[in-house]
Amino acid sequence: MTAREERRRAVLAAALAHVPFDGWTAALLDRAAEDLGVAPGEARRLFPGGAAELAGFFVAEADRRMVEAFAAKGGAELRIRERIALAVRLRLEHAAAHREAVRRTLAFYALPQNAAAGLASLYRTVDAIWRAAGDTATDFNFYTKRALLAGVYGATLLYWLEDRSEGSTATWRFLDRRIEDVMRIQKARSLVGKRLPQPDRVIGGIARRLARVAPRPG
Repeated sequence: MTAREERRRAVLAAALAHVPFDGWTAALLDRAAEDLGVAPGEARRLFPGGAAELAGFFVAEADRRMVEAFAAKGGAELRIRERIALAVRLRLEHAAAHREAVRRTLAFYALPQNAAAGLASLYRTVDAIWRAAGDTATDFNFYTKRALLAGVYGATLLYWLEDRSEGSTATWRFLDRRIEDVMRIQKARSLVGKRLPQPDRVIGGIARRLARVAPRPG
């Protein structure tokens, strides 16, 4: 980890104490700098994109920790559906300490001016999950997989935010059901073939939006 990356993580850690109350606002970097005892200009130099860049870094850091935890648990040895379930679960478990910050992040990305950034952020998360799970697709299936997982992950995230069951057990059951639904869709399509709508008709809208904000696989 570079010194700059370490400083960026320190700013994020300080900012997260304020996000539940203030959201991702223009003053957030100044508050974080004050808590760290550094000049506000230092925090702004680390995040020239302001609070929006800091919010994106928050999501990216959670993705990074998920990938590391997945590898540490030997996730690659599991069946594919178990890999996906584990990766999503790890992603949410690592966010549990900052549940209100996650809620604020969703509200931030729900604003019209931040919608594209929010979609790109969602893409990066589901892409990180698929790559951790060992996906090597480079054709249109690359996007259909990510579009389907975006639906599973998004629904599970919203459910998790309101879940008060011990150990989030209700969320993990919900996640298993959503993955089962997707597996049934994929199995039915493989059996029926061309009699079912093609992926660009079923989830084409999502896939095309992902394609516009995502880099080409390669």
